[in-house]
Amino acid sequence: MRVSIIRKAHFNACHRLHINEWSDEKNKTVFGLCNSPNFHGHNYDLEVKLTGEINPITGYLMDLKDLKEIIKEEIEDRFDHKNLNLDTEEFKSLNPTTENFAYIIYELLRARIDDNIDIKIRIWETARNGVEYPAD
Repeated sequence: MRVSIIRKAHFNACHRLHINEWSDEKNKTVFGLCNSPNFHGHNYDLEVKLTGEINPITGYLMDLKDLKEIIKEEIEDRFDHKNLNLDTEEFKSLNPTTENFAYIIYELLRARIDDNIDIKIRIWETARNGVEYPAD
C-alpha cells in the first residue's frame, strides 16, 4: 500500500539573483528587484512530501520525527538566516533562484532518505510564488 506523508518547515534567507558575466543593466532587466546589490530576503515555506510503501511492521512510511530531524540538519541549520550568495557553498557558483533552491534541497534530502521512497519538494518564497521539484 503506497502512501504519502508531508512535513512542513519554515526558514528565512536572503539572496541576490545575479549573473556575473552579464552587465549590471542586463541583470537589472532580467531580475528586477531581485537583483538588488544589497540583497533581499524571503520567509521560505518548505513542504517535503515522501511517497512509498508502508512498512507492514511499524505502519510508517517513515517516522515523521526522523524526517523533521533530517530537514532541520540538512536545510534549516544550513540555510536559515543566511545570505545564500555569501554564506553557503551550494550557491557560490549557482544563481540562488527558487528553482535552483528546490533542486539543492532535493539533493540534500535524497542523500539521507531511502532510495525506495519518492521525494517531492515544494518551496514557497512568497505566499503566491513557489516551485515544485521534481515536476510531474
